[in-house]
Amino acid sequence: MNKTLKYIVLLAIVCFVGRASAQELKSEVFSLLNLDYPGLEKVKTLHQEGKDEDAAKALLDYYRARTNVKTPDINLKKVTIGKEEQQWADDALKHTFFVHKGYQPSYNYGEDINWQYWPVKDNELRWQLHRHKWFTPMGKAYRVSGDEKYAKEWAHQYIDWIKKNPLVKMDKKEYEMVSDGKIKGEVENVRFAWRPLEVSNRLQDQTSQFQLFLPSPSFTPDFLTEFLVNYYKHAIHILGNYSDQGNHLLFEAQRMIYAGAFFPEFKDAPAWRKSGIDILNREIHVQVYEDGGQFELDPHYHLAAINIFCKALGIADANGFRKEFPQDYLDTIESMIMFYANISFPDYTNPCFSDAKLTTKKEMVKNYKSWSKLFPKNQAIKYFATEGKEGALPDYMSKGFLKSGFFVFRNSWGMDATQMVVKAGPKAFWHCQPDNGTFELWFNGKNLFPDSGSYVYAGEGEVMEQRNWHRQTCVHNTVTLNNKNLDTTESVTKLWQPEGAIQTLVTENPSYKNLKHRRSVFFVDNTYFVIVDEMAGSAKGSINLHYQMPKGEIANSREDMTFLTQFEDGSNMKLQCFGPDGMSMKKEPGWCSTAYRKRYKRMNVSFNVKKDGEEAVRYITVIYPVKKSADAPKFAAKFKNKAFDENGLEVEVKVNGKKQSLKYKL
Repeated sequence: MNKTLKYIVLLAIVCFVGRASAQELKSEVFSLLNLDYPGLEKVKTLHQEGKDEDAAKALLDYYRARTNVKTPDINLKKVTIGKEEQQWADDALKHTFFVHKGYQPSYNYGEDINWQYWPVKDNELRWQLHRHKWFTPMGKAYRVSGDEKYAKEWAHQYIDWIKKNPLVKMDKKEYEMVSDGKIKGEVENVRFAWRPLEVSNRLQDQTSQFQLFLPSPSFTPDFLTEFLVNYYKHAIHILGNYSDQGNHLLFEAQRMIYAGAFFPEFKDAPAWRKSGIDILNREIHVQVYEDGGQFELDPHYHLAAINIFCKALGIADANGFRKEFPQDYLDTIESMIMFYANISFPDYTNPCFSDAKLTTKKEMVKNYKSWSKLFPKNQAIKYFATEGKEGALPDYMSKGFLKSGFFVFRNSWGMDATQMVVKAGPKAFWHCQPDNGTFELWFNGKNLFPDSGSYVYAGEGEVMEQRNWHRQTCVHNTVTLNNKNLDTTESVTKLWQPEGAIQTLVTENPSYKNLKHRRSVFFVDNTYFVIVDEMAGSAKGSINLHYQMPKGEIANSREDMTFLTQFEDGSNMKLQCFGPDGMSMKKEPGWCSTAYRKRYKRMNVSFNVKKDGEEAVRYITVIYPVKKSADAPKFAAKFKNKAFDENGLEVEVKVNGKKQSLKYKL
């Protein structure tokens, strides 16, 4: 056969597969099921008699009558649908699929669905298409309205997806590639459609979809066999392709527990469930430090990990296997919740360090309510769950998490608080940015130093450029050499003293070859902050101290290196930097992102000094929060020790002429 003819035949096959979404009986389902499972007696007899069509009908009858298996995700007696989900369900009938909140309005995937359509070269847009987020809303719309069109279309799309996204073999590591490189064609599609994280998403969500659509005439015995064979393929795929580490591994394990618990009729179901439980029981001690911080050092994924661990308990409780999680599993979750409560601001939002997104108060109150059911004795969790109506706040203010490298200075837990959260921890993973020493500062109802966030995750061309901009060390509140990203992120805590009139944090990071960064933060009189940055080592170049300013009008002066916000009364601040002779100030346009593909412009500033010898470059920054700009005091500051000292520091700060000595000995 010549090449042209081969191509035509191949094209014809592809076109045929594209159109083929008719249901067909999959007899292999009976070899995957444990036909001795209670309730499957009739199915077994009919299958043994060679009557597979009748056996499939009996299997469907069994599932429609089944009551012994539960999932905590959906209450079939009280199905409701919100306006947004109804819109997703209706749009899906026309193949306009809700894929990602960052890409709205949603894209249309064609009358003959093109599951490989990639309108913007953002990997998340293509990965998340295969999570089928609109399927559950279609199920809710079907249950609420009784309109068969939703069930019929869902069944069509489900089979269409199976036919057009075959699982072909590929190297496991290629699932996580940031750019497609040399992967093309069918294999290139597999890396999106069959990445284990997406597969696990479908495993979990299809338990709800199965229940919602089960009564429908479109849910035929043939369709049931297609569904179960496909579901089995999903679980086996994850079993052989678990992610190596991080939140992906946690998600996959938790969802394998769902698969094993929800479909106990599969021969392999006990192994799936055990696999997921074993991984979570192991990983909770691998991925969570003893201080409660999750090792990706990203508030967003810390929160996700808490909810993964809790979700596993939820399905265990619903199906009677809670005893498979030991007490230290619960104790660790509780410590994670307290970690998160401490680093959050009084309005329930979180710092947007690394790849974190901003949570809402509504979302967090809901989380605390569910956590409070797990930990009814924890008074702080109860306090946050009830917005202060019950329970009690912790009996401390400032708090350090030394292993994770998160430190919180605060003078109150209320909206009027002054609160700084500093991030200076060990080396972390993909979601963690090279930002050691950065911080966010809340004062009286406003975040005055929001972090740059991440904007997007991964993709090609422009998408990757956007991600890389937000990841730069120089767009965080820390110090760089020649504006370059840190070579090393491995901060060590030298001192943490969280009590009294002068609270102190000293951290040190071996930032670059032959250049380390020591940052000392003083919280003075529960009122203002003094940050001392010392860059010591033989490396030469430009030493740049960066601050990311809040959005809004800010008066600044190159003469005395000051920045003073001109916001409405309530929450303002004055920043002044004192550095060596020859220090210059530079203003640059910056960005701040608190949600995927959403960002706003703001000002970034740097204070810059040329380092051309062995001597350390040292800066003192005073940040003074004030309600009214007009009330900002005058500052002066100087070093008392004339050179960098490994063992200590002393600086003198004057506020409106009043002297304050700030010092420590290590």
